[in-house]
Formats: sequence, C-alpha cells, structure tokens
Amino acid sequence: MPKELSVVSFWILRNLNILKSFGRCKVELKVLFLSRYEIRIGGFGGQGVVTMAMVAAETASLYDKKFVVQTQSYGPEARGGASKSEIVISDEEIDYPKVLYPDVFVVLSRAAYLEYIDGLRENGTLIIDDDLVEIEGKLPKGVKVFKIPATRIADKDVKNKQATNVVMLGAFTVITKAISVEGLRARIEERWPRFVKSNMLALELGMKAGEEALTYSS
Repeated sequence: MPKELSVVSFWILRNLNILKSFGRCKVELKVLFLSRYEIRIGGFGGQGVVTMAMVAAETASLYDKKFVVQTQSYGPEARGGASKSEIVISDEEIDYPKVLYPDVFVVLSRAAYLEYIDGLRENGTLIIDDDLVEIEGKLPKGVKVFKIPATRIADKDVKNKQATNVVMLGAFTVITKAISVEGLRARIEERWPRFVKSNMLALELGMKAGEEALTYSS
C-alpha cells in the first residue's frame, strides 16, 4: 500500500465515529481496503471456533503467503457462552488489525448469531450450521446464505462431534475460496498427525457439503 494511502487510512480509522455520523464510513473503507478479506467465526465455547480460525489463519499465512491477523473474544462464560474469532487476510501489510465489516460470517450457534451478526457487509456471505442456527431478523442487502449441516455430518458420518469445526472449515474453504484447499489439507495434517484420517474425512465431507450449498444457491 502506498505510504500516502496508508496515512489516509490511519486518519479514517481514527475518525470512524465522525464518518459514521455522515454515513460515509463503509464507502471510505471499501475504497481503502480493497485487498482485505475479513472473516468472523462465531459459536459457543467448546465448539472449536478459535481453533478453526487459527487453522484458517495459519493456512493463509504459511501456505498462501498472505498477510494475516487473527483475534478472538469470549462471552461471560468460558464454555457454553458465545465466542468469536476474527481473521483479516490481505495481499498487503495490514494497517488495522480488527475486523470492521466482515465479508463472511461463519456461525455455529444461535447465541453467536444474535451476538455477532451486526456488521456483516452488504453482498457478504453467511455460512450457518443449520442444525443449530436459524436466520432471524433482516440481513444486509445482497447477503448470500449457505446452510451446512456441520454438526450432523460430524456426528453421523465422522462419528465425532468434535470434528464439527473441521467440517465447517471445509465448507468455508469451498464457498469463499479465502484459503487454498491444498494448504488447508497440509496444515491439518501437520497440526493433528495422530488424527489425520478422521480429520481428512471431516474436511472432505465439509467440502462436499459446501459444493452442494453453492449449487443450491446458484
């Protein structure tokens, strides 16, 4: 990013509230951060939301050679309460590390949906575990919704509910193309060498579900 543009973006970020009052915030940020891709992942504690985000971020950084920032936050309960993890992926150095208007929201629980749906940008992508989440309220204009039965697939086909996040990660990768399939496979093998077989099954089934969701939505 040119130095002059970086300075301008810093000023805008320092004055977000002023820009919001004039209704210009989203317009300015879209112009400045064309290379940014912002991801929000939400669920309840114990679903592996943070792990899912970490694997996606590591794939983007280590294998796809992108600039990446990953953060997380938790609700009042460490386990069972709503939690989220966010990722910024860019082809350029990241001036501002926080997600502002996510391009995609992946959500695995109703509590997380209600808590974190705000901010999803127009024409964005919403990926839900439709066994646990229903669309409530009005979505931003042009948002595409993809329904993935991730919990059901993990429980019935993988025989391991803890693989729900890997199933959803596979669907996310196919739907968004935000990270490479090859890099994701390699990262999963490196992270969990003892569970390669079950995780690869979960990943492949998630990718298949993602492909089916894409076909259904087109």
